[in-house]
Amino acid sequence: MIRSMTGYGSAGGASGTLELEIELRAVNNRYLDVSVRMPRRYLFAEEGLKKQIGGEVARGKVDVFVNVESAVDQEVTITLNEPLADAYVSALQTLATRFSLPSDLSAVQIAKLPDVLTVDRPETDDDAFTKDLHKILEQALANFNDMRLLEGAKLHKDITARLDHIAALVNQVERLSPETVKAYRAKLEQRMAEVLEGKHIEESRILQEAALFADRVAVDEEITRLRSHVSQLRDILNAGGAVGRKIDFLLQEFGREANTIGSKCQDLTLGKIVIDLKAEIEKIREQAQNIE
Repeated sequence: MIRSMTGYGSAGGASGTLELEIELRAVNNRYLDVSVRMPRRYLFAEEGLKKQIGGEVARGKVDVFVNVESAVDQEVTITLNEPLADAYVSALQTLATRFSLPSDLSAVQIAKLPDVLTVDRPETDDDAFTKDLHKILEQALANFNDMRLLEGAKLHKDITARLDHIAALVNQVERLSPETVKAYRAKLEQRMAEVLEGKHIEESRILQEAALFADRVAVDEEITRLRSHVSQLRDILNAGGAVGRKIDFLLQEFGREANTIGSKCQDLTLGKIVIDLKAEIEKIREQAQNIE
């Protein structure tokens, strides 16, 4: 089945004394773009997460949120870098004196300065953490893909219905196209009769003009190609997988044939049908932008 590029999935679990939660959110994008947001302490696992996601997702802008919290109270040690704090205070006081600024330093303000306070937590097993993280991501991806498949089924249904409408419009074009030539011949005979005022009209001349007109407005090849494109698109949808780009390329061919038929139309009714045909193709194009 086809899958939508948009989706959401999440999963949680434990790794030692840590509680982990992973959320995946995706929107449309021309290529695969994975962005991971997680605590700096665990950034060593980022590339592995991206690789795992790349094995399941072909296209889309995927945002990954990794939340890590302690499941139990852990002993935390906070270390003050006194020499650095002294240097900050001295520099700030000099700055206040030099530029006649108020010196309203507080302990909280100094504590926010880089590297003044260092927080030390118990060491974690990075290998075990990475293994557990990938297991949780596997479940989050499964939930994520379930949602994308559900959305993909809706897209499949909608596009299939529009293909049925396109096929019906093509049938109308095929049926009405010969009528255009008949109408042209009748109009040609009427005009020649008016010009010649009852004189003999050469049938061969009328046949020749009608044949030239029929050749100019013939859309048999375009109809054949459109039907082939409809059949091919149905096959692509039924095959499933990452087919968004294939569909996009094929829809360009749909539009090309529709434009050619439109340029050959000499009849108002046919012109309206071609407009409807182009509208359906454009609607499919819009839906195809959501397909992976």
